Amino acid sequence: MLLELEPHPHARAVLGPALGRDGRPSHAYLFHGPGGSGKRSAARAVAAELLAASSPSEDSARRRALGGAHPDLTWVTPSGAHEILVSDIDGPVVSAASRTPFESTRRVFVVERVDELGEEAANRMLKTLEEPASYVHLILLTDRLAEVLPTIRSRCQLVRFDAPAPDEVASALEAGGVARETALTCARLSLGDAEQASLLATDEGQALRAAAESYAREALAGTAAQERPWVPLLAAVRAKGEVTRAELEDRETAELVLYPSKDRKRIRTEWSERIRRSRRRVETTALDLALQLVALWYSDLAVLDWGAEDLLRHVDRRRELEADRERGATGEQLRAAIELVEDTRLRFQLNVSEDLACEALAYRLERALGR
Repeated sequence: MLLELEPHPHARAVLGPALGRDGRPSHAYLFHGPGGSGKRSAARAVAAELLAASSPSEDSARRRALGGAHPDLTWVTPSGAHEILVSDIDGPVVSAASRTPFESTRRVFVVERVDELGEEAANRMLKTLEEPASYVHLILLTDRLAEVLPTIRSRCQLVRFDAPAPDEVASALEAGGVARETALTCARLSLGDAEQASLLATDEGQALRAAAESYAREALAGTAAQERPWVPLLAAVRAKGEVTRAELEDRETAELVLYPSKDRKRIRTEWSERIRRSRRRVETTALDLALQLVALWYSDLAVLDWGAEDLLRHVDRRRELEADRERGATGEQLRAAIELVEDTRLRFQLNVSEDLACEALAYRLERALGR
C-alpha cells in the first residue's frame, strides 16, 4: 500500500485493490478534499504506480514519474486567473489522449483544480471522460467538490481525502519553528486546509492576518471612513502577488539563456502572459483568504458571546477579541456581518472591482453591526 494513502481510509479502500497486480484501475478518478490533505502527492504516487505496472522497467518508470519526468505523465495546472482555460485542456489532455503512449502501455493525465473548469473547457473534456482510449487514465483534483460540474463529477470515481486534525497541522508548523499558540491559530483559521495554515504562518501570512483583523475591527468600531482599512488589506494581497511576480521573473531569466536569440521574443511574450495570470491567481486567492479571516473574526466574537470558548480560532488574539466583545454587537448582527463578507467573496468570481467592493463592504459591515 502506498504511504501517501495510509492516512485516508476511503482512498485506501478505493485505490488499494485497483493498484494491485491484478487490479483494474478506473479510467477516471476525482480526488477531493481540503488543500493540504495530501491529494497531490497521492495523485503523483498513484500515477507512478500506474505507469510502473505497465513498464518493462518498473523502478525507472516509478522514479521518473515521481520526479515529473515520465513522457506518459501529463500534469495540468490552470493558467487562467479564475478558471481552467480551453488551451489548458485541448492540447495537453484531449488531443494527447488520442495518441498512444510513448513507452508505457498507459498514459496518465492529472488535472488540478478541476472545480475551475469553465463550460467550454469542460465540454472539450467530456468525450475523453466518456469514451477514453483503453490506455488513458485521468486523475482530477479539487478542493471544492460541490463546485465541480455535475457532468464531470458523474463520470469519475470519487476518492475522498480527509483533512488532517488541527493539532496535527499545528504540530507540523511547530516543527518548522512556529510558536505553539500561533501554530494552533493558523491551523484553526485554515478550516482544515494545511496549505493555508502554512501560508498563514509565514511573514506574508501574518501581514495578511493583521490587515484582515484591522479591517474587521475598524468596521466594528465604526471608524472605516477615517482609517480606510481596505487600503492595507489590498496592499497585503498585492504584496503576495508581487512576490510571485519576482519569483517567476527569475525563472524567466534563467530559461531565456537556454534559447537561441531568434526565439527569445516569443518566449518573453509567453512568460509575460504566464506571469500576469499567475500573479492574478495568487492575488485572487489571497484576497479570498483575507475575507475568510474577516468573517472568522466575527465568528469568534459570537463564540465568545455564546460561552463556547473551546471553539475559538484566534487563540493568540484573545485580548483583542475580548476588547471587541465589549462593543456589544449581538449574535444576530455578527451573523449578518458574516453573511455580507461571504456575499462579497462570491462577487469576486464575477470580476468586480476589488477596491470598490472592499470599500463598500466596510461601510455595509458598519451598518450591519450598528455603527
